Amino acid sequence: MRIATVPMRIAIIGAGAAGCFAAINLKRMCPQADVTIYESGRKPLAKVAVTGGGRCNLTNSFERVKSLAAVYPRGERLMKRLMHEFNQKDVCRWFESEGVRLVTQDDCCVFPQSQDAMEIVGTLTRLIHRNGIELKTGHRVVRIEHHGNCDGTAGYDIRFAGETSSVVTADAVIVTTGGSPKASGLDFLRPLDLKTTEPVPSLFSVCLPGDSIRELTGTVVEDATVALTGTKMRADGPLLITHWGLSGPAILKLSSYAARTLAENGYKATLSVNWTGDCNEADAQELLTGLAVKNPQKQLSSVYPTYLNARLWTHLLSRSGLTGNLRWNELGRKGMNRLVNTLTNSLYRMDGKNRFKEEFVTCGGVALDAINPQTLESRAHPGLYFAGEVLDVDAITGGFNLQAAWTMGFVAAKNIAKNIDGVTS
Repeated sequence: MRIATVPMRIAIIGAGAAGCFAAINLKRMCPQADVTIYESGRKPLAKVAVTGGGRCNLTNSFERVKSLAAVYPRGERLMKRLMHEFNQKDVCRWFESEGVRLVTQDDCCVFPQSQDAMEIVGTLTRLIHRNGIELKTGHRVVRIEHHGNCDGTAGYDIRFAGETSSVVTADAVIVTTGGSPKASGLDFLRPLDLKTTEPVPSLFSVCLPGDSIRELTGTVVEDATVALTGTKMRADGPLLITHWGLSGPAILKLSSYAARTLAENGYKATLSVNWTGDCNEADAQELLTGLAVKNPQKQLSSVYPTYLNARLWTHLLSRSGLTGNLRWNELGRKGMNRLVNTLTNSLYRMDGKNRFKEEFVTCGGVALDAINPQTLESRAHPGLYFAGEVLDVDAITGGFNLQAAWTMGFVAAKNIAKNIDGVTS
């Protein structure tokens, strides 16, 4: 039993998914605890309200996930450990027990049947009020300090900015402030001297200034593979052409895998796009040779792979140095080789990134070796816990980031509850 931490007054910093979920579960486990959520914004769960295009992709079935490393580029080992305690099935059961009907799409993403993120927001806020949890918005924390109480226990002073400038004391704190696009966003933790990892953006589309492909905005290829040249980083899935460059699930996954590498290079890189999905050059050549044999007298512009549209095919012909009025029987070996290379390895020069809607995600934050991976408690400061994206944990799109928030919020609450029960029982 750790008498040094008697968390009767629990402060949760941040009213996002992890914070609200932690508060509700903690209060259910320990009704006697005094739980208060402090949120810098004017509304709780603002990010949840816009996630999944306003439909709230609250988790994933994980049926197609072969390895957690494929969906959690940072924090895979931690998530593997924590999901033994609270996984995606537990999330679904939890929300369904609160009357939220869920549907699992063909892509394994789980949404509320209503397709309305506000149902999730409403469910959580209703439970906050029903369980007697105090929620204080407009309270931006500028400083957290660790001190010892006269009875020998630990405690924390939390200082706020602006009109709410004041100091409150808590026996335990769960920090759930989410990702910070700049290192300065973690300044409120500076008095605690915690090890942190420089935060950088993740989940973004890429800019291709001056490239003619941008004229094809709105074009979608359902199965493409993109890679960062000079690295082993690659991702597959639907690819969307935009008026600024490339986006869609394939690009967003790649941006997550390569977040730190791209940041270090000023978001300048060369991308390779395989428009055939995972076909290699031999497969692509077989496909094009089949088209040539069946349509020798037809022009290149009129016969092309069915998964491409006419405008994109014209673009790829141009990148291959070919004209659309050339006939298939006039292509020749060199022309065929150039076309095969373009289909499987089109190179585009990235120069800049574009934020993905409102779903801003960062990698970096409080370093994972600064916390106990079983409890999410700070190694240096008993009674101080972290959950969600404030830690150096982030995921690709598909409900995995929210799953991390639910999982970590639950685990942090459970371990604080153990300490309360251990002291009061």
